[in-house]
Amino acid sequence: MSDFLPTGIQLTYLVAASLFILGLKKLGSPATARQGNVVAAVGMLLAIVATLLDQHVLNYEMILVGLAIGSGIGAIAAYKVQMTEMPQMVGLLNGLGGAASALVAVAEFWRLLGNGEAIPLDVNISMLLDVLIGGVTFTGSMLAFAKLQGLISGTPITFPLQQPINALLLIAYLAGSAYLIITPDSLPVFLGVVAVSLVLGVMFVIPIGGGDMPVVISLLNSLSGIAAAAAGFVVMNNMLIIAGALVGASGLILTEIMCKAMNRSLFSVLFSAFGSSGASGGGAAAGGTTDQTVRSIDPEEGAMMLGYARSVVIVPGYGMAVAQAQHSVRELADQLERMGVDVKYAIHPVAGRMPGHMNVLLAEANVPYEQLHDMDDINPQFDQTDVALVIGANDVVNPAARSDANSPIYGMPILEVDRAKQTIVIKRGMSTGFAGVDNELFYKNKTTMLFGSAKDMVAKLVSEVKQL
Repeated sequence: MSDFLPTGIQLTYLVAASLFILGLKKLGSPATARQGNVVAAVGMLLAIVATLLDQHVLNYEMILVGLAIGSGIGAIAAYKVQMTEMPQMVGLLNGLGGAASALVAVAEFWRLLGNGEAIPLDVNISMLLDVLIGGVTFTGSMLAFAKLQGLISGTPITFPLQQPINALLLIAYLAGSAYLIITPDSLPVFLGVVAVSLVLGVMFVIPIGGGDMPVVISLLNSLSGIAAAAAGFVVMNNMLIIAGALVGASGLILTEIMCKAMNRSLFSVLFSAFGSSGASGGGAAAGGTTDQTVRSIDPEEGAMMLGYARSVVIVPGYGMAVAQAQHSVRELADQLERMGVDVKYAIHPVAGRMPGHMNVLLAEANVPYEQLHDMDDINPQFDQTDVALVIGANDVVNPAARSDANSPIYGMPILEVDRAKQTIVIKRGMSTGFAGVDNELFYKNKTTMLFGSAKDMVAKLVSEVKQL
């Protein structure tokens, strides 16, 4: 039995890794996403059980206590956290993952130092990388959480000599790491590089605006996976290396998709302080369209436009998430379908505050996934659409991205709702989006504004449609 156990553990790891890959594959489609979660969860269960059977695990009591506490917190969070708060939750979980990985490196360094053992070069380098990536992920994610939760301002925070200070911090980390490679038993220097990594995480996120959070959360998710892989090299655990590599790679792919959806480079997202007062250089923001006429309607007029249309495309945005209007939106769509209206949903990749934010909210409202269409699929259909209903979206429907070369969002792919025969925009007011530029869509001849909270206005639309 003792001879079979190590082989059995590695075979179990192989099965778990296969289930992770299969789960990721299924997560690529709304139709199979729930199955993918279940498959990946089974893989993680197998990996945990196999690890607990490993001969290196000595204290099962403490592990069980940790499992009980973590499971309790997770269960409470799953029931209590609103779907509209999921971006904050994801940011928080990314940070905890990074912290856990960094703590593995700290604990291993402490163990080797306490036992008087020599620290091998490969383990030393892995620990230093783990501390850097895990520390940056932890504090960066906590700051992203604070911005999304409204604990601090979501606007970019910049100050003089910010980038030189960042460079000095990175140089300090590299110098400390070089010293530790030569003199690996220096605890004060090791604690110093840990502290620098935590400060780097804060400096990494503060210049990033709330509108760029989909990219930032995706990147931090990738970093948490890379940190886990580095922790796997520290403790020589194959499963941790594979799982971390999968998370890191998938997060990087998603980050690239998010950047393409915004037509911006990752460097621009991280270092341009997009959304600050100095970033809004577009023509509309400079006073090009703010004096034009805006046509507003009441819910009764909006209901008539929607109820007598043949086709309606609903475009959800962050305003829908803030107002928690997804259930009312589903009710409106159901009512329109009963009247013979063809209803579809147009999803922009960076709408909301995390990748897939709108998909998650609409799934919570049990919107059929067949009705969800991504940007490339739905844009050619707007010319044949009678009414486009925009609920709380702004920059992702701004025609300036297509027509105004001076706009900071010029070139960003958008949902081309202005091509529909009529467009209704539900919005509280005329405030700009995260890019800080006025939206040309609001002044188009075919656009009408329905001012008010998304939840209230959609509920009134439902009531008026029922009376048609």
